[in-house]
Amino acid sequence: MVCPQCGEDNVTSAKFCMECGMALSSRCPTCGGSTGPQQKFCAECGTSLPTGATAAQLLRPAGATESAANGETRRPAELRTVSVLFVDLVAYTSLSERWDAEDVREFLVRYFDRARTIVNRYGGTIEKFIGDAVMAVWGSPVAREDDAERAVRASLEIVEAVTALGQSVGAPDLRARAGVVTGQAASLVNAGEGLVVGDKVNTAARMQSIADPGTVLVDDVTRLVTTAIDYEDAGRHQVKGKAEPLRLWRAQGVVARAGGADRDEGLHARFVGREADLRLIKELFHSGVDRRSTHLVAVSGPAGVGKSRLRWEFFKYLDGLAETVLWHAGRCLPYGEGVANWALAEMVRQRLNIPEDAAPEEMQSKLTAGLDLWIDEPSERELLLGRLGVLLGVAEPGASREELFAGWRKALSRARS
Repeated sequence: MVCPQCGEDNVTSAKFCMECGMALSSRCPTCGGSTGPQQKFCAECGTSLPTGATAAQLLRPAGATESAANGETRRPAELRTVSVLFVDLVAYTSLSERWDAEDVREFLVRYFDRARTIVNRYGGTIEKFIGDAVMAVWGSPVAREDDAERAVRASLEIVEAVTALGQSVGAPDLRARAGVVTGQAASLVNAGEGLVVGDKVNTAARMQSIADPGTVLVDDVTRLVTTAIDYEDAGRHQVKGKAEPLRLWRAQGVVARAGGADRDEGLHARFVGREADLRLIKELFHSGVDRRSTHLVAVSGPAGVGKSRLRWEFFKYLDGLAETVLWHAGRCLPYGEGVANWALAEMVRQRLNIPEDAAPEEMQSKLTAGLDLWIDEPSERELLLGRLGVLLGVAEPGASREELFAGWRKALSRARS
């Protein structure tokens, strides 16, 4: 076996070069199967493999560096803790047989665009599209402490999006299934890339292949570190390439804010029948962010229809996004006098951590401290102190209605924490 690093002719069974110590075997980036440095295609799945200088880069041990042709130093391969997501379509083959090639292409474009959008929103990186499958990675090139949770959130949303997409194109049987695995993998992190190779990639692909249509399976590690997700025991499964059966878990849905905050350990009713409403609110939100515009969404209905649940599902969604979203919550009382601006006043109290029954002195003190944090200009702070004081009932009205509204709007737009 010829070493691609130094050219030494090694014995066939060698795992490391006898001359330079370089590893002489690697893993297929698609299925994780074992490959050699001179191998052009994976014997397991047929994926085209890099050869020559590229193979040397893939097999280079951690800590080594390599200079590119333009003189820049490429980052070496390194072991990282990542979460790998594999999503595959079910009933796609029969669908493609019935449709024209142009229709199939248009559908795949919509599917891939939707998957890419969801993965990006949760801070992941699309590693590759393989036929009708999607592979995404969290933890490379950028790592976050909640990468596994983001991966599961994204997988649940992609599965739901595929169901909706199938219904919109007249294919109600179309479903997606997904597998999420968390653990160490070799990360080949050049600028803006998230390429990972190793056993975890292969395991994620195998897991999604045994998942039921419309479901997400995760491994033990992913389940343990994603406390905001509710799981059902899916039992032990023998997976190809694994000596021992894997204990797998079926993701049921998001039941808490990021990191498990506000989680209720009781029974959780499924969110049923309002998925389209939630998707509409999500898309209106992202449209407003992208276009820097505003939307007013009114949800009405009799008591018990699920208005509060819809709001809670949306807030859980916001909490899991890669971008930090600062939101204000307030409610209007259905009784009493002088409650026209109650919701707005409650938003300000919440942001400043002011109890509803706080004494005027405490309210004034926290209001002053909050404006010192939000507003840099002293004259502007003084102006807003009076405007917000009227809203909270600790200052006498003196400004016009238009001046009060302008001050309140500016204060909320400047809120930073």
